[in-house]
Amino acid sequence: MAATTTQTAGPTATAASRGNRTGRALLLAGRLALGGIFVFAAYAKLHFGGAWHLRDYHFFFAMAINSYNMLPLSVVQFMARVLPWLELALGALLILGVGLRWVSLAITALLLVFMAALTRAAMLGLQINCGCFGYSSQKPTTELFHDSGLLILALAVTAGAFLVRRARRVPA
Repeated sequence: MAATTTQTAGPTATAASRGNRTGRALLLAGRLALGGIFVFAAYAKLHFGGAWHLRDYHFFFAMAINSYNMLPLSVVQFMARVLPWLELALGALLILGVGLRWVSLAITALLLVFMAALTRAAMLGLQINCGCFGYSSQKPTTELFHDSGLLILALAVTAGAFLVRRARRVPA
């Protein structure tokens, strides 16, 4: 009877292990893609027009943020100085897998904020310079579509990060 139990547990354990490896591979691919997108978004704000704008990037980005007509100028200036570096840090941490659950959760929250601002701009019919990936997009609906895809990916990475953590804590 013990041999039957061992034989039954063997294939199930192998299938679970295979599924766990697939889940981890998908999580890795998702976090590399999402992290890379956030690093690129920061790069597009800091390097444009063929040059680095480490001292004056916030001026250009502040104009993009201000086009939403949502925030006082002091908050716009603060966000313009902080947001590219926050995106860079979150993207790099996600790529490295450091604090994966909380970093992916922060990225998900940030995307929700971006989408709320884009939705408002679309509802008001604003022709804004989104500032998302440089300075070429002027249609909030297009950027909202892109951010929706990123939000789905961010939710998947966040859920995967929490599930992987849970699987490690649950004894076999």
